[in-house]
Amino acid sequence: MTADHASALRPGPADVDLTNDLTGRTVLVTGGASGIGSAIARAAAGRGARVAIVDVRADAASSAAADLPPTGDGAPHLGLACDVTDDGSVGRTVTAVVDETGTVDVLVNCAGIVALDAAEDLGADAWARTLDVNLTGTFRLAQAVGRHMLAAGRGRIVNIASQAAHVGLDRHAAYCASKAGVLGLTRVLALEWGGRGVTVNTVSPTVVLTDLGRAAWANEAGVRHQDEIPTGRFATPAEVAAAVLFLASDAAAMVNGADLRVDGGYTIR
Repeated sequence: MTADHASALRPGPADVDLTNDLTGRTVLVTGGASGIGSAIARAAAGRGARVAIVDVRADAASSAAADLPPTGDGAPHLGLACDVTDDGSVGRTVTAVVDETGTVDVLVNCAGIVALDAAEDLGADAWARTLDVNLTGTFRLAQAVGRHMLAAGRGRIVNIASQAAHVGLDRHAAYCASKAGVLGLTRVLALEWGGRGVTVNTVSPTVVLTDLGRAAWANEAGVRHQDEIPTGRFATPAEVAAAVLFLASDAAAMVNGADLRVDGGYTIR
């Protein structure tokens, strides 16, 4: 290697912060008023972040934000209503967060729905709605927030995908398609934006024991599905939040375009 070649090598950080500290960062979480999104918002606040909880339900967003651990400097967390299927609503929400906090350092796209039906019976409206929320909604937020991140030269985007992005699940045609699309979108954003300081990754959970998850899977089908997972159980919201916190942190600066599966090994077969 010549001296010229050696001098052309771009250095990385001399040290890596392994604490997942988010002090001074603004973290925007869609679908943050309940379930996995709520766990992510709480985990981020616990690591010092100022959190903007974005949810289609205004009252729920405000209440969830008020319940978060306080920031070190006393700045309030934000709870805002946003319909991720509406361009205008997304634009207004992102502008409001940036106007209030000055930036968005981390975006977590967690808002999602599921419509279960046999493929031959799935209605066109259910198909379109699922893709609009899960896939196009993810794109809308990533694009709106990404523009601010690119201007700042740094940012982290974490999109919540699913084990359904990797395998076929019975009665999940729209959901599987939407989450597979999130993986494809994430790879393109990671390719285009990684060299400009913005990393984009996904987390793919198995069934998660939120209130809705418990209600949906507390049955014989749930017991059978649980037994199909090598670790023998479903995930908790906190375990998904831990994966998101890593990808949002400085320790994950070289993780870009990756999918972190929190599925107990279900999709390795």
